[in-house]
Amino acid sequence: MNSVDRAFTPALELAESIRTLEVSPLELVNLYLERIERLNPELGSYFTVTADRAIALAKSQTEQLAGLNKLQELPPFFGVPIAIKDLTPVTGLPCTYGTQALQGNISAYDESVVWRIKAAGFNILGKTATSQIGSLPYTEPEGFPPARNPWNLDYTPGGSSGGSAAAVAAGLCAIAQGSDGGGSIRGPASACGLVGIKPSRGRVSWAPVGDYLSGISANGPLARTVADAAALLDVMSGYTTGDPYWLPDPNPTFLEASGQKAGNLRIAFSTAIPSVGEAEAICQQAVHETVKLLTDLGHNVEPGCPDFTGLIEPFTLIWQSGAAASGIPGPALEPMNRWLLERTVSAGEYLRAVNQMQVISRRIVGFFENFDVLVLPTYMHSPIRIGEWADLSCEETLANIINWIAPCPPFNASGLPAIALPAILDDNGLPVGIQIIGRPAAEATLIALAAQMEAAKPFPVLDFQ
Repeated sequence: MNSVDRAFTPALELAESIRTLEVSPLELVNLYLERIERLNPELGSYFTVTADRAIALAKSQTEQLAGLNKLQELPPFFGVPIAIKDLTPVTGLPCTYGTQALQGNISAYDESVVWRIKAAGFNILGKTATSQIGSLPYTEPEGFPPARNPWNLDYTPGGSSGGSAAAVAAGLCAIAQGSDGGGSIRGPASACGLVGIKPSRGRVSWAPVGDYLSGISANGPLARTVADAAALLDVMSGYTTGDPYWLPDPNPTFLEASGQKAGNLRIAFSTAIPSVGEAEAICQQAVHETVKLLTDLGHNVEPGCPDFTGLIEPFTLIWQSGAAASGIPGPALEPMNRWLLERTVSAGEYLRAVNQMQVISRRIVGFFENFDVLVLPTYMHSPIRIGEWADLSCEETLANIINWIAPCPPFNASGLPAIALPAILDDNGLPVGIQIIGRPAAEATLIALAAQMEAAKPFPVLDFQ
């Protein structure tokens, strides 16, 4: 296998290649580090590359392999390189939150997903680009190069997990961690032709800190295949002492679910979002082609969509409070986040918004009493160009953001699981994806369905060299 093919090999296959001694952890790390050194200056997918640490661990893991008699006792992803989003603390590494003033901020602890990722045997290559404090759906923070979409470098990979998505799509890591507080995994996955999972609320712990903005955000995987994403979600999932909400461990595992039959599901779909309108034609096409695929696979598919009326205002108020919740002084923030900081509301207004969001969320969850799965566009239109909104006012930018990402926030608000999948390419050669949303804690159903869709209609892998 040549180095390019290996760089784009699914993470589960790389783990098996290490177990069978076909490739060593050190060879893999060196392969990805060479690609990062050569391609990241153009792509902007990493803020920080931890080459020395990654090589040291890879050497240790390679030596460990030589002394083992029972390779099956290795952690599931022993030696596989991964990237971590730069909103997520990793002990001893910078955590900038996409803020130039915090480039010297070194984390003193591992977030829960990080220590679980380390325990699974992964080797962390570095911290990936994010929009400042994760607030924007494109990844162009001041003081950093913009993250670019490897399918077309003039366009954004989305945000705020844009760096993670770009790195996976371009073969600069095998798989990556992201987080989603309003589409920040699903949008980049769709823009970069990947699988991205926003799990159910309580599936992945935020320990040692509390939840984020009343539970709207969740950590999850970005991967090239459904099975890879499912296996990384298995690694990330689990209760940590003191979590404010949690779910039981999945049975079967999510990886096992990716190999099971999806069954005959009742599926709703829509190309429009109430109170926002119809998606762009290319996004409608992605949904309609998905509907045809699901019908051909034997599922019962019919038009339908939850009532999202009234959600935009309270969700926006909660989301914009992230600028104040970050604790970063206004002068260190870029203009959009500084403007959001100045719009900070009172505690009473925030709590009323949370109450409104939760009431509307009950209505959204109730929709799934009659359906197993909902299919929607991920974004309302194709990815924007780098800097396309740079000259707009903050008010205009906010309006554009709300309209673009409209299909995503309802499921952050309600805590429902959702998976973004690539569907088609637009005229600029950019992936356009859809998302499938499921019942509470029903990731296994979505994963089984996504794997069935992937097998029936594989999406091309980008050859980024």
